[in-house]
Amino acid sequence: MTTTQTRGLSIGGVPLASPLVQAALSGYSDRAMRLIARRHGAAYAVGEVLLDKFVTESKRGRKAAARLAVAEEEHPVGGQLMGSNPDDFAPAARRLVAEGYDVIDINFGCPVKKVLGRCRGGYLLSQPATALEIVGRVRDAVPREVPVTLKMRRGLDDSPESRNNFWTIFDGAFARGVAAITVHGRSVEQRYVGPSNWAFLAEVKRHAGERTVIGSGDLFSAAACLAMLEETGVDGVSVARGAIGNPWIFRQAEALLAGEPLPPPPTVHEQREVLRDHWSLAEAIYGEAVAGRSMRKFGIKYARVHPDPRGTRDAFVAVKSAADWQAVLERFYTDDGPGRDPSLDIDETGDCG
Repeated sequence: MTTTQTRGLSIGGVPLASPLVQAALSGYSDRAMRLIARRHGAAYAVGEVLLDKFVTESKRGRKAAARLAVAEEEHPVGGQLMGSNPDDFAPAARRLVAEGYDVIDINFGCPVKKVLGRCRGGYLLSQPATALEIVGRVRDAVPREVPVTLKMRRGLDDSPESRNNFWTIFDGAFARGVAAITVHGRSVEQRYVGPSNWAFLAEVKRHAGERTVIGSGDLFSAAACLAMLEETGVDGVSVARGAIGNPWIFRQAEALLAGEPLPPPPTVHEQREVLRDHWSLAEAIYGEAVAGRSMRKFGIKYARVHPDPRGTRDAFVAVKSAADWQAVLERFYTDDGPGRDPSLDIDETGDCG
Protein backbone atom coordinates (compact mmCIF):
# COMPACT_ATOMS: atom_id res chain seq x y z
CA MET A 1 0.00 0.00 0.00
CA THR A 2 2.78 2.40 0.87
CA THR A 3 4.51 1.68 -2.43
CA THR A 4 1.35 2.52 -4.35
CA GLN A 5 0.91 5.81 -2.50
CA THR A 6 4.55 6.81 -2.88
CA ARG A 7 4.71 6.01 -6.58
CA GLY A 8 1.40 7.67 -7.40
CA LEU A 9 0.05 7.49 -10.91
CA SER A 10 0.51 9.58 -13.99
CA ILE A 11 -0.54 9.06 -17.58
CA GLY A 12 2.25 10.47 -19.66
CA GLY A 13 2.64 14.04 -18.44
CA VAL A 14 -0.81 14.05 -16.81
CA PRO A 15 -0.48 13.53 -13.03
CA LEU A 16 -3.36 11.91 -11.15
CA ALA A 17 -4.14 12.43 -7.48
CA SER A 18 -4.61 8.70 -6.86
CA PRO A 19 -4.59 5.38 -8.75
CA LEU A 20 -8.42 5.33 -8.85
CA VAL A 21 -9.90 5.63 -12.34
CA GLN A 22 -13.48 5.55 -13.60
CA ALA A 23 -13.57 3.43 -16.74
CA ALA A 24 -15.24 4.24 -20.03
CA LEU A 25 -18.74 2.76 -19.90
CA SER A 26 -20.83 2.66 -23.05
CA GLY A 27 -24.17 4.32 -22.37
CA TYR A 28 -23.15 5.41 -18.89
CA SER A 29 -19.96 7.45 -18.47
CA ASP A 30 -21.30 10.67 -19.92
CA ARG A 31 -20.36 14.07 -18.55
CA ALA A 32 -22.86 13.81 -15.69
CA MET A 33 -21.55 10.47 -14.45
CA ARG A 34 -17.95 11.58 -14.83
CA LEU A 35 -18.57 14.70 -12.75
CA ILE A 36 -20.28 12.71 -10.01
CA ALA A 37 -17.38 10.25 -9.97
CA ARG A 38 -14.77 13.01 -9.81
CA ARG A 39 -16.63 14.72 -6.96
CA HIS A 40 -16.51 11.45 -5.05
CA GLY A 41 -12.82 10.70 -5.41
CA ALA A 42 -12.10 9.35 -8.89
CA ALA A 43 -8.77 10.84 -9.90
CA TYR A 44 -9.54 10.49 -13.59
CA ALA A 45 -12.51 9.44 -15.72
CA VAL A 46 -12.87 8.28 -19.30
CA GLY A 47 -15.91 9.19 -21.37
CA GLU A 48 -18.19 6.60 -22.90
CA VAL A 49 -16.75 5.04 -26.05
CA LEU A 50 -17.33 7.09 -29.20
CA LEU A 51 -17.30 5.82 -32.76
CA ASP A 52 -14.59 7.58 -34.75
CA LYS A 53 -17.02 8.54 -37.53
CA PHE A 54 -19.53 9.95 -35.06
CA VAL A 55 -16.83 12.22 -33.68
CA THR A 56 -15.70 13.50 -37.06
CA GLU A 57 -19.16 13.83 -38.61
CA SER A 58 -21.04 15.40 -35.69
CA LYS A 59 -22.04 18.99 -36.30
CA ARG A 60 -21.81 21.47 -33.50
CA GLY A 61 -25.02 21.70 -31.52
CA ARG A 62 -26.70 20.42 -28.40
CA LYS A 63 -26.70 16.76 -29.47
CA ALA A 64 -22.99 16.74 -30.26
CA ALA A 65 -22.19 18.76 -27.15
CA ALA A 66 -24.04 16.25 -24.98
CA ARG A 67 -21.68 13.50 -26.16
CA LEU A 68 -18.47 15.44 -26.73
CA ALA A 69 -18.26 18.47 -24.45
CA VAL A 70 -16.00 18.51 -21.42
CA ALA A 71 -16.66 20.38 -18.18
CA GLU A 72 -13.85 22.45 -16.68
CA GLU A 73 -14.35 20.67 -13.36
CA GLU A 74 -13.56 17.22 -14.73
CA HIS A 75 -9.98 17.69 -15.94
CA PRO A 76 -8.07 15.52 -16.46
CA VAL A 77 -10.50 13.58 -18.61
CA GLY A 78 -10.04 10.96 -21.30
CA GLY A 79 -11.96 10.44 -24.53
CA GLN A 80 -12.24 6.89 -25.87
CA LEU A 81 -12.43 6.05 -29.56
CA MET A 82 -13.56 2.88 -31.30
CA GLY A 83 -13.63 1.96 -34.98
CA SER A 84 -12.22 -0.40 -37.58
CA ASN A 85 -10.50 1.71 -40.25
CA PRO A 86 -7.15 3.26 -39.29
CA ASP A 87 -7.86 6.20 -41.63
CA ASP A 88 -10.80 7.31 -39.47
CA PHE A 89 -8.98 7.49 -36.15
CA ALA A 90 -6.62 10.43 -36.69
CA PRO A 91 -9.27 13.08 -37.49
CA ALA A 92 -11.45 11.80 -34.65
CA ALA A 93 -8.54 12.04 -32.21
CA ARG A 94 -7.81 15.59 -33.29
CA ARG A 95 -11.48 16.51 -32.77
CA LEU A 96 -11.42 15.15 -29.23
CA VAL A 97 -8.31 17.19 -28.45
CA ALA A 98 -10.04 20.28 -29.83
CA GLU A 99 -13.03 19.53 -27.57
CA GLY A 100 -10.73 19.60 -24.56
CA TYR A 101 -9.93 15.98 -23.74
CA ASP A 102 -6.61 15.57 -21.97
CA VAL A 103 -5.99 11.95 -22.99
CA ILE A 104 -7.02 9.94 -26.07
CA ASP A 105 -7.87 6.30 -25.32
CA ILE A 106 -8.35 3.58 -27.96
CA ASN A 107 -10.79 0.73 -27.36
CA PHE A 108 -9.48 -2.73 -28.21
CA GLY A 109 -11.59 -4.40 -25.55
CA CYS A 110 -15.34 -4.19 -26.21
CA PRO A 111 -16.80 -7.74 -26.36
CA VAL A 112 -20.30 -6.83 -27.57
CA LYS A 113 -21.36 -9.07 -30.47
CA LYS A 114 -22.43 -6.32 -32.88
CA VAL A 115 -19.16 -4.46 -32.23
CA LEU A 116 -17.11 -7.56 -33.00
CA GLY A 117 -19.19 -8.17 -36.13
CA ARG A 118 -18.16 -4.74 -37.42
CA CYS A 119 -14.46 -5.45 -36.78
CA ARG A 120 -14.23 -3.01 -33.87
CA GLY A 121 -13.27 -3.16 -30.22
CA GLY A 122 -12.06 -6.55 -29.05
CA TYR A 123 -12.00 -7.90 -32.61
CA LEU A 124 -8.84 -5.90 -33.24
CA LEU A 125 -6.95 -8.05 -30.72
CA SER A 126 -6.96 -10.65 -33.50
CA GLN A 127 -5.47 -8.15 -35.97
CA PRO A 128 -2.17 -6.90 -34.52
CA ALA A 129 -1.04 -5.11 -37.68
CA THR A 130 -4.27 -3.13 -37.96
CA ALA A 131 -4.37 -2.42 -34.24
CA LEU A 132 -0.83 -1.07 -34.23
CA GLU A 133 -1.47 1.00 -37.33
CA ILE A 134 -4.39 2.62 -35.49
CA VAL A 135 -2.14 3.32 -32.50
CA GLY A 136 0.50 4.90 -34.70
CA ARG A 137 -2.03 7.04 -36.58
CA VAL A 138 -3.51 8.40 -33.35
CA ARG A 139 -0.12 9.03 -31.75
CA ASP A 140 1.05 10.93 -34.82
CA ALA A 141 -2.20 12.91 -35.07
CA VAL A 142 -2.29 14.55 -31.66
CA PRO A 143 0.23 16.86 -29.94
CA ARG A 144 3.04 15.11 -28.11
CA GLU A 145 1.85 16.49 -24.78
CA VAL A 146 -1.49 14.69 -25.18
CA PRO A 147 -1.08 11.10 -23.94
CA VAL A 148 -2.48 8.23 -25.97
CA THR A 149 -3.62 5.11 -24.10
CA LEU A 150 -5.23 1.74 -24.87
CA LYS A 151 -7.90 -0.46 -23.36
CA MET A 152 -7.32 -4.18 -24.00
CA ARG A 153 -8.61 -7.51 -22.83
CA ARG A 154 -6.20 -10.37 -22.24
CA GLY A 155 -6.94 -11.73 -25.69
CA LEU A 156 -9.72 -12.72 -28.04
CA ASP A 157 -9.81 -16.19 -26.46
CA ASP A 158 -7.45 -18.55 -24.61
CA SER A 159 -5.56 -19.86 -27.64
CA PRO A 160 -1.75 -19.54 -27.94
CA GLU A 161 -2.26 -17.37 -31.02
CA SER A 162 -4.45 -14.97 -29.05
CA ARG A 163 -1.85 -14.75 -26.29
CA ASN A 164 0.88 -13.98 -28.83
CA ASN A 165 -1.29 -11.31 -30.42
CA PHE A 166 -1.84 -9.70 -27.03
CA TRP A 167 1.88 -9.32 -26.39
CA THR A 168 2.53 -8.12 -29.94
CA ILE A 169 -0.02 -5.32 -29.52
CA PHE A 170 0.99 -4.56 -25.92
CA ASP A 171 4.70 -4.14 -26.65
CA GLY A 172 4.12 -2.60 -30.07
CA ALA A 173 1.80 0.04 -28.64
CA PHE A 174 4.33 1.12 -26.03
CA ALA A 175 7.01 1.18 -28.73
CA ARG A 176 4.78 3.55 -30.71
CA GLY A 177 4.48 5.94 -27.80
CA VAL A 178 1.39 5.08 -25.77
CA ALA A 179 1.58 6.32 -22.20
CA ALA A 180 -0.45 3.61 -20.45
CA ILE A 181 -2.47 0.48 -21.18
CA THR A 182 -5.54 -0.66 -19.28
CA VAL A 183 -5.89 -4.45 -19.27
CA HIS A 184 -9.11 -6.26 -18.41
CA GLY A 185 -8.48 -9.72 -17.02
CA ARG A 186 -11.15 -11.47 -19.12
CA SER A 187 -10.90 -12.52 -22.74
CA VAL A 188 -13.23 -11.09 -25.37
CA GLU A 189 -14.86 -14.49 -25.79
CA GLN A 190 -15.48 -14.63 -22.04
CA ARG A 191 -17.36 -11.31 -22.08
CA TYR A 192 -18.45 -10.88 -18.42
CA VAL A 193 -18.81 -14.56 -17.50
CA GLY A 194 -16.50 -16.02 -14.88
CA PRO A 195 -13.82 -14.28 -12.87
CA SER A 196 -11.33 -11.75 -14.16
CA ASN A 197 -7.85 -13.27 -14.31
CA TRP A 198 -5.83 -11.17 -11.88
CA ALA A 199 -2.87 -13.54 -12.18
CA PHE A 200 -2.62 -12.48 -15.81
CA LEU A 201 -2.65 -8.82 -14.72
CA ALA A 202 0.26 -9.54 -12.40
CA GLU A 203 2.12 -11.19 -15.28
CA VAL A 204 1.44 -8.17 -17.49
CA LYS A 205 2.79 -5.76 -14.88
CA ARG A 206 5.92 -7.83 -14.31
CA HIS A 207 6.50 -7.83 -18.07
CA ALA A 208 5.80 -4.09 -18.35
CA GLY A 209 8.29 -3.03 -15.70
CA GLU A 210 8.20 0.75 -15.36
CA ARG A 211 5.61 1.13 -18.08
CA THR A 212 2.17 2.13 -16.78
CA VAL A 213 -0.45 -0.60 -16.54
CA ILE A 214 -3.97 -0.08 -15.18
CA GLY A 215 -5.95 -3.12 -14.13
CA SER A 216 -9.64 -3.81 -14.75
CA GLY A 217 -12.15 -6.51 -13.94
CA ASP A 218 -14.20 -7.49 -10.85
CA LEU A 219 -13.77 -4.18 -9.05
CA PHE A 220 -17.11 -4.04 -7.26
CA SER A 221 -15.89 -2.77 -3.88
CA ALA A 222 -13.23 -0.56 -2.37
CA ALA A 223 -11.61 -3.66 -0.88
CA ALA A 224 -11.34 -5.20 -4.35
CA CYS A 225 -9.65 -2.06 -5.68
CA LEU A 226 -7.03 -2.24 -2.94
CA ALA A 227 -6.61 -6.00 -3.38
CA MET A 228 -5.94 -5.62 -7.10
CA LEU A 229 -3.28 -3.00 -6.48
CA GLU A 230 -1.58 -5.15 -3.85
CA GLU A 231 -1.92 -8.55 -5.53
CA THR A 232 -1.04 -7.63 -9.11
CA GLY A 233 1.25 -4.61 -8.76
CA VAL A 234 -0.63 -2.63 -11.40
CA ASP A 235 -0.19 1.12 -11.26
CA GLY A 236 -3.89 1.97 -11.12
CA VAL A 237 -7.34 0.43 -11.12
CA SER A 238 -10.12 1.16 -13.62
CA VAL A 239 -13.54 0.76 -12.00
CA ALA A 240 -16.29 0.03 -14.52
CA ARG A 241 -19.56 -1.66 -13.54
CA GLY A 242 -18.73 -1.22 -9.87
CA ALA A 243 -19.02 2.57 -10.20
CA ILE A 244 -22.48 2.69 -11.81
CA GLY A 245 -24.83 3.99 -9.14
CA ASN A 246 -22.02 3.77 -6.58
CA PRO A 247 -19.64 6.72 -6.91
CA TRP A 248 -18.87 6.30 -3.19
CA ILE A 249 -16.58 3.40 -4.11
CA PHE A 250 -13.84 5.92 -4.91
CA ARG A 251 -13.93 7.70 -1.50
CA GLN A 252 -14.06 4.33 0.21
CA ALA A 253 -11.01 3.14 -1.73
CA GLU A 254 -9.21 6.42 -0.96
CA ALA A 255 -9.73 5.76 2.73
CA LEU A 256 -8.30 2.26 2.50
CA LEU A 257 -5.29 3.55 0.54
CA ALA A 258 -4.68 6.04 3.37
CA GLY A 259 -4.74 3.24 5.92
CA GLU A 260 -8.08 4.34 7.34
CA PRO A 261 -11.07 2.11 8.17
CA LEU A 262 -13.53 1.35 5.40
CA PRO A 263 -16.27 4.01 5.46
CA PRO A 264 -19.82 2.67 5.71
CA PRO A 265 -22.18 2.76 2.72
CA PRO A 266 -23.75 6.20 2.25
CA THR A 267 -26.83 6.97 4.31
CA VAL A 268 -30.19 7.42 2.63
CA HIS A 269 -29.86 11.21 2.86
CA GLU A 270 -26.34 11.13 1.43
CA GLN A 271 -27.70 9.10 -1.46
CA ARG A 272 -30.51 11.60 -1.93
CA GLU A 273 -28.07 14.50 -2.37
CA VAL A 274 -26.15 12.64 -5.08
CA LEU A 275 -29.35 11.63 -6.84
CA ARG A 276 -30.43 15.26 -6.92
CA ASP A 277 -27.06 16.38 -8.25
CA HIS A 278 -26.93 13.66 -10.89
CA TRP A 279 -30.41 14.52 -12.16
CA SER A 280 -29.58 18.25 -12.31
CA LEU A 281 -26.43 17.57 -14.32
CA ALA A 282 -28.24 15.27 -16.75
CA GLU A 283 -31.13 17.69 -17.23
CA ALA A 284 -28.72 20.55 -17.93
CA ILE A 285 -26.95 18.44 -20.55
CA TYR A 286 -29.89 16.77 -22.30
CA GLY A 287 -33.07 18.57 -21.31
CA GLU A 288 -35.80 17.03 -19.19
CA ALA A 289 -37.26 14.59 -21.73
CA VAL A 290 -33.96 12.91 -22.62
CA ALA A 291 -32.77 13.03 -19.01
CA GLY A 292 -35.94 11.23 -17.98
CA ARG A 293 -35.10 8.34 -20.27
CA SER A 294 -31.37 8.24 -19.61
CA MET A 295 -31.56 8.55 -15.83
CA ARG A 296 -33.82 5.53 -15.33
CA LYS A 297 -30.88 3.16 -15.81
CA PHE A 298 -28.86 5.12 -13.24
CA GLY A 299 -31.72 5.12 -10.75
CA ILE A 300 -31.96 1.35 -11.04
CA LYS A 301 -28.26 1.09 -10.12
CA TYR A 302 -28.48 3.64 -7.30
CA ALA A 303 -31.33 1.58 -5.83
CA ARG A 304 -28.85 -1.16 -4.91
CA VAL A 305 -27.42 1.09 -2.18
CA HIS A 306 -30.86 1.80 -0.70
CA PRO A 307 -32.09 -0.31 2.24
CA ASP A 308 -35.15 -1.22 0.11
CA PRO A 309 -33.43 -1.97 -3.20
CA ARG A 310 -36.31 -3.79 -4.86
CA GLY A 311 -39.00 -1.20 -4.13
CA THR A 312 -36.72 1.69 -5.01
CA ARG A 313 -35.66 0.02 -8.25
CA ASP A 314 -39.26 -0.54 -9.32
CA ALA A 315 -40.04 3.13 -8.64
CA PHE A 316 -37.11 4.34 -10.75
CA VAL A 317 -38.16 2.12 -13.66
CA ALA A 318 -41.26 4.28 -14.11
CA VAL A 319 -39.43 7.64 -14.15
CA LYS A 320 -40.05 9.84 -17.20
CA SER A 321 -39.74 13.40 -15.88
CA ALA A 322 -38.21 15.60 -13.23
CA ALA A 323 -41.44 15.34 -11.26
CA ASP A 324 -41.24 11.53 -11.38
CA TRP A 325 -37.65 11.60 -10.16
CA GLN A 326 -38.54 13.94 -7.32
CA ALA A 327 -41.48 11.73 -6.38
CA VAL A 328 -39.14 8.74 -5.96
CA LEU A 329 -36.89 10.83 -3.72
CA GLU A 330 -39.81 11.96 -1.61
CA ARG A 331 -41.16 8.43 -1.24
CA PHE A 332 -37.94 6.50 -0.61
CA TYR A 333 -35.35 9.05 0.52
CA THR A 334 -37.17 11.24 3.05
CA ASP A 335 -36.40 9.07 6.09
CA ASP A 336 -32.70 8.75 6.77
CA GLY A 337 -31.00 5.50 7.64
CA PRO A 338 -27.96 3.37 6.80
CA GLY A 339 -27.32 2.33 3.23
CA ARG A 340 -26.32 -1.12 2.02
CA ASP A 341 -23.32 -2.55 0.26
CA PRO A 342 -24.13 -2.79 -3.50
CA SER A 343 -21.32 -5.28 -4.10
CA LEU A 344 -23.77 -7.84 -2.68
CA ASP A 345 -25.68 -7.56 -5.95
CA ILE A 346 -23.04 -7.98 -8.64
CA ASP A 347 -24.74 -8.23 -12.03
CA GLU A 348 -23.72 -8.71 -15.63
CA THR A 349 -24.17 -5.16 -16.94
CA GLY A 350 -21.85 -4.94 -19.91
CA ASP A 351 -19.55 -2.11 -20.89
CA CYS A 352 -17.31 -1.31 -23.81
CA GLY A 353 -14.67 0.21 -21.62
